[in-house]
Amino acid sequence: MRKGVKVAVVGGVFTVMLGGAAYGGYNLVTAVTGGNTVSSQGSEYKSGPPSGDEIKETSEQFLAAWAKNDPAAAARLTDYADNAMRVLEDWHDRARITHTELTPTKATGPKVAFHVEATVAYGKKKRTLSYDSSLKVVRGRTTGRALVDWSPAVVHPAMGQGDTLVTGEAAAPPIEAVGRDGTVLTKATYPSLGPVLDQLRAKYGDSAGGSPGIETYVEHTDANGEQTVKKTLLTLAKGTPGRLPTTISATAQAAAERAVKKYPDSSVVAVEASTGEVLAVANQAKGEFNAAFQGGTAPGSVMKILTAAALIDNGVTSANGPAPCPDSAVALSQTFHNLKGMRPDGDATLADSFARSCNTAFIKLSDDLGAAKFAAEAEDRFGLGKDWKTGIVSRDGSVEMPGDSDDAAAMIGQGKVQVNALNMASVTATAITGAFHQPVLVSRKIDDHPLAEAKGLEPGTSAQLRQMMRLTATSGTAATAMAGVPGDKGAKTGSAELDGQGDADSWFAGYRDDVTAAATVPRGGHGGDAAGPIVAAVLRAGA
Repeated sequence: MRKGVKVAVVGGVFTVMLGGAAYGGYNLVTAVTGGNTVSSQGSEYKSGPPSGDEIKETSEQFLAAWAKNDPAAAARLTDYADNAMRVLEDWHDRARITHTELTPTKATGPKVAFHVEATVAYGKKKRTLSYDSSLKVVRGRTTGRALVDWSPAVVHPAMGQGDTLVTGEAAAPPIEAVGRDGTVLTKATYPSLGPVLDQLRAKYGDSAGGSPGIETYVEHTDANGEQTVKKTLLTLAKGTPGRLPTTISATAQAAAERAVKKYPDSSVVAVEASTGEVLAVANQAKGEFNAAFQGGTAPGSVMKILTAAALIDNGVTSANGPAPCPDSAVALSQTFHNLKGMRPDGDATLADSFARSCNTAFIKLSDDLGAAKFAAEAEDRFGLGKDWKTGIVSRDGSVEMPGDSDDAAAMIGQGKVQVNALNMASVTATAITGAFHQPVLVSRKIDDHPLAEAKGLEPGTSAQLRQMMRLTATSGTAATAMAGVPGDKGAKTGSAELDGQGDADSWFAGYRDDVTAAATVPRGGHGGDAAGPIVAAVLRAGA
């Protein structure tokens, strides 16, 4: 044990559950004071899942060694000793932790949950870092020993490969992010903005005029040796925040936060159509992954906004031109159907088939349009795949055309199309204004770097898209969800069916005057049932 390190291990009773039955209890103090952190499992090679006794012994000894600040002994009890050794050494050397208490809280099968109380000391500053974590005991593939399945997440759930804990002067000063009306945006008031604010601080903290404090944070080192701060865990001394203007509307953000609470894993983004400024971004899941900006899944029929534009731009048909809706349609040897109960209509126009969300109408026209022209429409006119620089980490969408039946499927938002709520809010904005404005989250007065460009739509195309979206919102599949939205409005519903997933993903995109919004609810079913109410709530709030 290193000199000067205080050791404290809580001696609570630890009951492990295996297969629904409890076995034994033990006190972690025994593991420390017994003086033996080397496994007593013996040299006989074993196979199969670890037994209850092995899980108890391995987890007990690992936690005891970690608490004693004996990284070598703790690392030997893992299946990735070199990596574990580095992270556990940094626990003391770089994170400046002088006192560690580990309290087992629950164990089920091979997984052992525990609570961490760690004293962090930096100069005269001292605070306690408190959180919950867990470990899993597995069978070593080469040794047959019961070992901790190593990941840095064992040390802290916010950590991944290449991460370590550091205590010291913050890598960037704190920021006071403010919305377009001057409202201070905090994670406490707007929980979805947690990861957004962290990323804004990392990128703009040095230029916003503040001064750094002393913090404990997760530092990531990439393959090139570049280091970035992923997450601040503890503040020992506050810095002076710099002021950072953003494009967020406090009103729209509050509405988005309330709306996503009702649907698991939902995401929504609102954009000012005439500028591309992001008004709101919210996710029901409050983890570090910002699905609204970073996600990528098939959007279903909301993609027909873009497909309709391509059909019009390339002279295949028009809003009032023919787009018959049969029961089924075949493209590249794949048969496509409509939603159950949709009656065929051989005399339908494109506006009719758009408002009803008739898949077969768009599939029948896919050969006339062609994969290359569809992909070009997505990139050249709507800016998808153009390397957007929004101010934080974001994905700008992709429309991959592999040259098989997925090409036709892409035109109804299936196949290899991968987008998120941000992308579809932008697609809707381009559709109703005719101009592509790359979405941004930080005021252009602060960040004036070049933005992605696309040529947008012809005025006649945009006018026809608005006409079709209005029809959908007033008498089509989006009418129920959009019933309470005032002003000039339009929308498109979508249901994306993913392989191996029972319920379809719910998608919805809509606009009210100069505000567009898009939402998705995984496994939410029809677009108007789950994603629709989220978008409608945000549009009612306005900018």
